[in-house]
Amino acid sequence: MTAHGGGAGGGGPSGGGPAGRQEGIAEYVLSAGSVPAAELAERFKVSLMTIHRDLDELERRGVVRKFRGGATAQPSGVFESNVAYRRKSMLAEKNAVAGRALALVEPGMAVMLDDSTTVLALARLLAGITPLTVVTNFLEGLNLLAGAPGIRLMALGGDHDPLHDSFLGMACVEAIESLNVDLCFVSTSAVSGGFAYHQEQHIVSVKRAMLAAAERNVLLLDNTKLSRVALHRLAPLSEFERVIVDSGASAGSLRDLDEHKVNYEVASA
Repeated sequence: MTAHGGGAGGGGPSGGGPAGRQEGIAEYVLSAGSVPAAELAERFKVSLMTIHRDLDELERRGVVRKFRGGATAQPSGVFESNVAYRRKSMLAEKNAVAGRALALVEPGMAVMLDDSTTVLALARLLAGITPLTVVTNFLEGLNLLAGAPGIRLMALGGDHDPLHDSFLGMACVEAIESLNVDLCFVSTSAVSGGFAYHQEQHIVSVKRAMLAAAERNVLLLDNTKLSRVALHRLAPLSEFERVIVDSGASAGSLRDLDEHKVNYEVASA
C-alpha cells in the first residue's frame, strides 16, 4: 500500500536533524503501513541514500522492516509489527472479538492479559465487571486500568521492551510461574494447521508461561492472523478452551479450524 497525502500520523517533513526526520519517517510508515523509499525521499526532501540510512536505523530499533525499494510496518513470519502500528490496525475487528470475550469474564475472577493490542481491546471493557483481579505485562494495559474502581491490578515485571511496550524476559516468566489465575486471554501473530505461532522466541516464552498459569485459556484473533505461519510454534490450539475470531475470517480459514476440531466462535464486526 502506498500512502498519498497527509493521512493520520503522516505529517510533513520534520525538523530536528536526523533524529527528527527519523521520527517523522517512522510516523509516516506506521500510518501508511508500507511506503516506497522514493516517496520518503521526496516527502522529506533528502537523498535516497539518506533515506536508506534512516530506514537502517529504524529497522535496527525494530520500528520498521526494510524491503527492496521501501519500508513496511506490517508483520512478516519473522518480524512483529511495532505496537504503534498494531494499535491502529483492525480496530473494529478487535473490538468485536473483545466484546464476545467479555462474556467469559465474571466478577471475582483473576484474569491474565498478554501484551497484544487485541487483548487490550478487552482490557478497555473490564471496568464494568468488578471485583476483578487483572494481571498483565503490557504497560498500556497497566496505565489503562490503574486506579479503576474494583480492579486489583498486578504488574508483571521484567525488562521493558519498547517495540511491544511490555515487560519480558526471565523475570517476567518467573513472576508468571508464581501465579495461578482463572482465565488467560492471549493473541498471537499466526494460526494454521491446528497451531498458534509467533515470530519472536522471547514473546513465546512469556505467552507459554501465561498459558501454563491459567485454569482456562482463550485465544483472541482478528482474521488477518488466520491461515498464516510464523517462525516459532507457540502452542497447539487444543490448549485453548476456545478461539474467538471476527466475522471477516474466510471460509477456508474456518474450515481449517473445523478440520482440527477447534472450538471457536465468530464475532460480528
